[in-house]
Amino acid sequence: MGATLLSVRGITVRFGGIVALDGVSFDVERGQISGLIGPNGAGKTTLFNVVTRLYAPDEGELELDGRSLLQTPPHRIVERGIARTFQNINLFRSMSVLENVLVGAHTRGRSVGAGDALAMLEYVGLADRASMPAAALPYGVQKRVELARALIARPRLLLLDEPAGGLNHEEVEELGDFILGLRRDHDLTVLLVEHHMSLVMRISDHVNVLSFGRRIAGGTPDEVRANPDVIEAYLGGDQETAA
Repeated sequence: MGATLLSVRGITVRFGGIVALDGVSFDVERGQISGLIGPNGAGKTTLFNVVTRLYAPDEGELELDGRSLLQTPPHRIVERGIARTFQNINLFRSMSVLENVLVGAHTRGRSVGAGDALAMLEYVGLADRASMPAAALPYGVQKRVELARALIARPRLLLLDEPAGGLNHEEVEELGDFILGLRRDHDLTVLLVEHHMSLVMRISDHVNVLSFGRRIAGGTPDEVRANPDVIEAYLGGDQETAA
């Protein structure tokens, strides 16, 4: 860690009269797990959509490894080394687990065989379900399929949009350990949007806080926990599942 991988500078996004992001700036260092928290409507997913080029900002600059992302079309973002999962699972439900991973690899510009996809399913603990239709799997297992589909592109930066949503307490704890392992095993940098504060604070090296489209705080988990602006705007009295 130490070198900046993702640089967000003065990003502003407007939807008509609504300012979804208002001059947001922060850096994500290489090798970090960086948490991004804030109440519903704070602009977290909008920022993910800017980084992956689904939205064009009205103002500001984005750089990956010192090179602008704003000139990169959405279909080439994965070639730059960025992959993401979504808040709402986006699998091909009638396809098998293996087919989902293979299709994900194809759409991400990498040519991989069934052996590569099976190895990734083995890594996420789903090799024995490779032939099952995705729709037949429990919600938490579908989330692991989506992770495998993102990882098959061998990204440098992985964006996780509420990966713990819908999981029980034990599954959330397992997910935290899994994300820490991802960082170690795949030399990944992770940007994590999540409402489960216990997860964010346990695994993040750095946390940024958004409120009404503005960045109101940033620092280590302990610094963010103690920040009175964060407590007032977001954490309140419930630091486990604040939404």
